[in-house]
Formats: sequence, C-alpha cells, structure tokens
Amino acid sequence: MLAVQFYDVVLFGHIAAVVIAFGVTFTYPLTYPFTARNHPRAMPALHDAQGRVGKFIVTPAATVALLLGIYLASDRDYFDEVWVQVPIAIIVILLGLGGAFFGPQEAKAAELARRDIAAAGEGDVTFSPDYQAVSRRVAMVGAIANVLILLAIYFMTAKPFA
Repeated sequence: MLAVQFYDVVLFGHIAAVVIAFGVTFTYPLTYPFTARNHPRAMPALHDAQGRVGKFIVTPAATVALLLGIYLASDRDYFDEVWVQVPIAIIVILLGLGGAFFGPQEAKAAELARRDIAAAGEGDVTFSPDYQAVSRRVAMVGAIANVLILLAIYFMTAKPFA
C-alpha cells in the first residue's frame, strides 16, 4: 500500500527546489575561469546567462524552497529549532544577495567585459583591472554563498543542537 502524506510531498518539493535553485551555483567556480581563459569573448554572454539564471531559476526556486520550508517548520512546530532557524536565515541572506549583489554585479561585469572586448578589436582580449576587480568580487561572494548553502544543508540534515 502506498502511504504518502502531504508533508512528504512538500518535503520533496522543498528539497527539489533547493537543488534547482542552488545546484548550478557550484559550477560557476569551474566555468568562470575556464571561459575567461579559453573563450574571453564569451564572457559577456556568460555574465548575461548567470544573471538570467539568477533571475529566472535561482530566485524563484529559492523562494519556493523558503515557502515550503516555512510550511514544513510550521506543520511540525519546528520554528524554535536552531537547525530550522539557521537555514531560514541563510536562504533569506542568499535571496538578498541575489537581488542586491549578484544581479547588479553580473550586469556590471558583462558591461565591462563588452567594453574590454571592443577595445581589443580583433586582437587578444586583455581584461581591465576594473573588470578583474568585479570578477574577483563576484567569485569571492559566490564562494561564500556556496559555503552558506552547504552549511544550511548540514543544519537541515545533521540537526545539530537538536
């Protein structure tokens, strides 16, 4: 007999939303330097794609994960648990970073990359210090965001302090 409860379906939706929202972010530390080194003229497209992924995949899926997580915590009265509070704070921070940092910084990086590519003409592309600074900043904050994602997953699975 199949005994699936609504809570289990919501839990599946919550986990799926987290995977959809944040899975791609773990590819950026590989794709970013590879593309810059091997296909520098593609960097504006990469930044534009990352901005679209953030806007149309990460943010909506993370919002769904947050809402489903709130339902799960309220259904079982888990809001007092640290293993719920920490991941909620993390996902709120990540959503804020998406709109306040990653979106604008990716757009700025794309604009600077276009400028540097145009300045190179048909020659080799050398990215300006301005572009490199934005690129490093995005990479650094992206790495911190990925650590936060893993920390949230740890809290949700290991339930420390429970």
